[in-house]
Amino acid sequence: MDFLPSFPTLLAFAAATLLLAATPGPDMTLSISRSLAQGKKAALFVVLGTSLGIVAHTMLVAFGISALITASPTAFLILKTGGAGYLLWLAIQAVRLGSKLSIKKVEEVKATPFANISSGFWVNLLNPKVIIFFMTFLPQFVSAGDPAVTHKLLFLGLCFIIIGMPVNAAVVFAADWLSSWLQKNRKVLRGMDYTFAGVFSVFAAKILLTQAR
Repeated sequence: MDFLPSFPTLLAFAAATLLLAATPGPDMTLSISRSLAQGKKAALFVVLGTSLGIVAHTMLVAFGISALITASPTAFLILKTGGAGYLLWLAIQAVRLGSKLSIKKVEEVKATPFANISSGFWVNLLNPKVIIFFMTFLPQFVSAGDPAVTHKLLFLGLCFIIIGMPVNAAVVFAADWLSSWLQKNRKVLRGMDYTFAGVFSVFAAKILLTQAR
């Protein structure tokens, strides 16, 4: 099937996605906060909303990158090289600044399922870091000469959601324990930061060396 990446590529993508899903960020902070304030059901609707945001990002990247390749394969290679630099910058920032997870149990007005889905969707869709990340992350797993690049990018975006949703749901169900435990065990967060930095540094180096050949 043309839309399926090679197994090594898919394995590398799955590992990176799993690491990203487990790393605290705006999505995780929002879902934990909503779980503590309004309950697990409300937080699961937030997770659904953030996943829909990823669908939107995937569509934009898949069709935008395809158009870029058609217009200029050289520009696509420049994007990939710049993307590698961005991944390296993320790795450095993870070591320098670390994961930010500060959860306070604040009582909120109960929101409807649609409102919670909307909150998750917009916090993901309008986050400039997520936009830049998807523009630079997904293209690293396709090549300019691949005729099935659009389908592969859509498939990878779907994989991103399938891998991330169970992790996000598990975070919701363990929100009370997890928020307290992570804030008390900062060394675990630092360990995740260094793992994140190591993985993305390897990705960046591999891409830059490939482009230099």
